[in-house]
Amino acid sequence: MPTLRQNALFGMGNPLLDISAVVDKDFLDKYGLKPNDQILAEDKHKALFEEIVKKSKVEYHAGGSTQNSVKIAQWMIQEPHQVATFFGCIGSDHFGEILKQKAAEAHVDAHYYEQSAEPTGTCAACITGDSRSLIANLAAANCYNKEEHLDVERNWSLVEKAQVYYIAGFFLTVSPESILKVSKHASDNNKIFGLNLSAPFISQFFKEPLMKVMPYVDIIFGNETEAATFAKEQGFETDDIAEIARKVQGLPKVNKNRQRIVVFTQGREDTVATVGDRVKMFPVLDIDQNDIVDTNGAGDAFVGGFLSELVQEKSLEDCIRAGHYAAHVIIRRGGCTFPEKPDFH
Repeated sequence: MPTLRQNALFGMGNPLLDISAVVDKDFLDKYGLKPNDQILAEDKHKALFEEIVKKSKVEYHAGGSTQNSVKIAQWMIQEPHQVATFFGCIGSDHFGEILKQKAAEAHVDAHYYEQSAEPTGTCAACITGDSRSLIANLAAANCYNKEEHLDVERNWSLVEKAQVYYIAGFFLTVSPESILKVSKHASDNNKIFGLNLSAPFISQFFKEPLMKVMPYVDIIFGNETEAATFAKEQGFETDDIAEIARKVQGLPKVNKNRQRIVVFTQGREDTVATVGDRVKMFPVLDIDQNDIVDTNGAGDAFVGGFLSELVQEKSLEDCIRAGHYAAHVIIRRGGCTFPEKPDFH
């Protein structure tokens, strides 16, 4: 069992403050939202942010997909602290201070690039039943600067310390050049680089940067909708999820020492993963629908649990089991929040 070092897990992405509220169908219709989706905010959503903060039970949680995942990984690991590192851009403001404080409380070694041109990013989480529609207003998160932050020696040395890297596909809209630098470093040094498909719009509208990074991706994560969209955009001509996983595994890869692993979650249905040359199904933990508080953060939590075992060099089966456990915990709570200690064996 390898002893875990600090900064062994590196994540980079959009640090956002989640503004979460239960809404009704009329609210979704008013802003043209699908019940279960992730989109980037446009001008027409400005009023949505003003309206959601006035809801009676609005909650604020530290969010951002990659940041959620590395936090969950650190929570699953517990000790030592600061196994997880996180980079991203925030504003010099109150929301930014909250994100810093929450990262510190989660024992994540967060190094934010701070600027004052844009405020800290937010994400409206519109909850209806067991669905969640996410509208991200990236603001400061969109200002991440490779030259000003990633390339700086004291920051890059933290990247070099890591063994496992994880970046959500959302960051492809912000700094594809940063993702390429990190993924190439991982590939050149036979380390593990994980990427998430994150949302259908990434496969549709950010295809070029996504496919530029793909040859360096050792583990690709996604859910069933994202997998189907990716397959369609790539002309796979199949909607069979196991077949899609096989085809994604077979896409060109630079580091031939590691066969690509593909992991697709499907909500309450079995998780699909490539195991060597086969595709296997892994059933999720049973849950009573009435116990689901909100599914915001479930996918992030799955990845976080997965990474917590991966960084300890555990088997794929163990990684998936930990992912299922973490997601199971998160969906019974509001936002991507967790109890003091995990109960995973």
